[in-house]
Amino acid sequence: MLPAVLAGCASSGGMMSSTGFGGPSASYAELNDGGHTLPAIDVSAIDSAMLRQRVTYRTKEPIGTIVVDTAARHLYLVEGDGKAMRYGIGVGKAGLAFAGAAVIKRKAEWPHWSPTENMMNREPARYRKMAGGMEGGIDNPLGPRAMYLYQGDRDTMFRIHGTTEPETIGHAVSSGCIRLMNQDIVDLYNRVKIGSRVVVIQSGRAES
Repeated sequence: MLPAVLAGCASSGGMMSSTGFGGPSASYAELNDGGHTLPAIDVSAIDSAMLRQRVTYRTKEPIGTIVVDTAARHLYLVEGDGKAMRYGIGVGKAGLAFAGAAVIKRKAEWPHWSPTENMMNREPARYRKMAGGMEGGIDNPLGPRAMYLYQGDRDTMFRIHGTTEPETIGHAVSSGCIRLMNQDIVDLYNRVKIGSRVVVIQSGRAES
């Protein structure tokens, strides 16, 4: 069972070859989506291990399961035959509060976001003015997509979402749950169904 979460979230195909030194790969090019334009990401500034790619990954979890390895800063979507699609992640404080299994019961495109009471208390000058929430858009901390995890009918307050800060991928961050680069969360969102199982582990594991 996942422990109660004290703070909520805030702040296609395998990896393609780079278009040139310092330039974004085809997987991270500018993307027009839902009336918004996601800017291209310069992957030269990001650890290549954090870029979306298909890897060998042996697990007993069924096809379609998401495995979040917070220590390794990786999220795996199990594909079967010893393979998984791997995404780099940033891990917020709420993400470190989890260990166990849950189910995706809601998905949202360009989701609404509101700061938690804890966030507003911790940084009132920054967050109190946002108490009414923020509509979906380029500046929204959840990015273009969010997936919401439940245990039964209980919202765990654990989210898998995008980010306005791609440079944080591969690192621990002060707020949020599990964040992916925006092009990656769109890719993952399109591959995952409502009802998909998510397993969050806090200890590292190796892939061969």
